[in-house]
Amino acid sequence: VALVAVKQNGRALAYIDRKLETDKEVIIAAVKQSGSALVKIFDHEDEEFLGDKEVVLAAVKQYGRALQYVDMKLKEDKEIVLAAVKQDGTALQHTDDSLRKDKEIVLAAVKQDGSALENADDKFKADKEIVLAAVKQDGTALQHADDSLKKDKEIVLAAVKQDGSALEHADDKFKADKEI
Repeated sequence: VALVAVKQNGRALAYIDRKLETDKEVIIAAVKQSGSALVKIFDHEDEEFLGDKEVVLAAVKQYGRALQYVDMKLKEDKEIVLAAVKQDGTALQHTDDSLRKDKEIVLAAVKQDGSALENADDKFKADKEIVLAAVKQDGTALQHADDSLKKDKEIVLAAVKQDGSALEHADDKFKADKEI
């Protein structure tokens, strides 16, 4: 019955018998249905599952921000992190610093949520491809771009097309530009 319950609603993990909370099949079923069920595991300090790649991968594919609860080793695992940021770009803030310097990871994150640019390595805040992807998804991500790209008409135009209020973060010369 517990397995059926967590397959239907992963958060039902909160109501199952304590003995079943350590059953890997039950845990995986719960996090596949609701990645946020990983929070329940974190709350019970059941670190065995927070460091289990299979469990964590299933969780972050469904709820990217679950990355914040996992073992530090897995925050350095490119496969885990890529799955997390593809589901929720803001999960980038919970990754190991080394992966914030990985272009594939950062690009996936900003494509999913442009605001993830804030947590990217500084070199990507001056990378036109990354910033363009970010502002196309969230125009206000322009605020996190390097000043040199706040002067780039293509970047600024993409940002204000997505969100007119992004003009606030553009170089002053664009505030008098009729085309922008």
